[in-house]
Amino acid sequence: MGMSVDLSVKIGSKTLPNPVGVASGTFGYGSEYEELLDLSCAGAIFTKAVTLEPRVGNDIPRIIETPSGMLNSIGLANAGVKKFVSEKMPYLKKLPCAIVANVAGATEPEYIQVVKELEEADGLWGYEINVSCPNVKEGGLAFGTDPGQVERLTSTLRKLTSRPLIIKLTPNVTDITVIARAAQSGGADAVSLINTLVGMVIDVKKKKPVLAAKTGGLSGPAVRPVGVALTYRVSRAVSIPVIGMGGISNADDALQYMLAGASAIQIGTTNFIDPRAPYTVLEGIREYCVGNDIDTVDRLRGIIS
Repeated sequence: MGMSVDLSVKIGSKTLPNPVGVASGTFGYGSEYEELLDLSCAGAIFTKAVTLEPRVGNDIPRIIETPSGMLNSIGLANAGVKKFVSEKMPYLKKLPCAIVANVAGATEPEYIQVVKELEEADGLWGYEINVSCPNVKEGGLAFGTDPGQVERLTSTLRKLTSRPLIIKLTPNVTDITVIARAAQSGGADAVSLINTLVGMVIDVKKKKPVLAAKTGGLSGPAVRPVGVALTYRVSRAVSIPVIGMGGISNADDALQYMLAGASAIQIGTTNFIDPRAPYTVLEGIREYCVGNDIDTVDRLRGIIS
């Protein structure tokens, strides 16, 4: 009989069944993948962004493949919080994994109202707050580039919920550890990183950017070394759990994040290529633990000095 490995991960007052989540915007609302993957292998589904009002997103083209990755400017297209609660949650709450709502907004009151409405929804495990959104009240700079705004927003949302509160950090800052510490000071239960890097592709024949929005978010294997490095730095700057993401294609990629200091990980772009990736990554982590006599996945965290 093989060695038993405890794969559970505690965040705040709750526990994820395993450390493998699927990233917001790459897995829809779960139903899109139910015929391709046993969803019980996912530790958590981080939903598409939920905003106060419905959003149609940016003009097309809004996705383009890049070397070892992709560039997207979807623009947080979603049905809005009311339809999320009434149309998506009845299905989501029946799934055998944690459901984490990704929350986005253009102003602090929008974040507040979305969380208030989601608090009425049964079956949500927690929230992931996307602070990469432009704050229209502050000249369009992303919330997540200002530690003061991050701490204030986190503190405000903390007062609204006892569910786990995860702040999703942007890498497009001078020092991400300052932002991570601000989230912790505001009462976050965890931080997740990295969100996409800003990038641009230009059509040299047409002499204009390929994406209608000009720039987009770079994801995929090309960003993994950046994500691992920032996970290493942030995990040593805060005492709350870090959820690592960015370019995870297989178990070895996920293990790099965990050895660097992540308590859990999220698979993103790879879901478009290999819908079974959450299963194979989870099994790879389990096999690695067995092969190295590690009886609990928490012992993987931050092994490297």
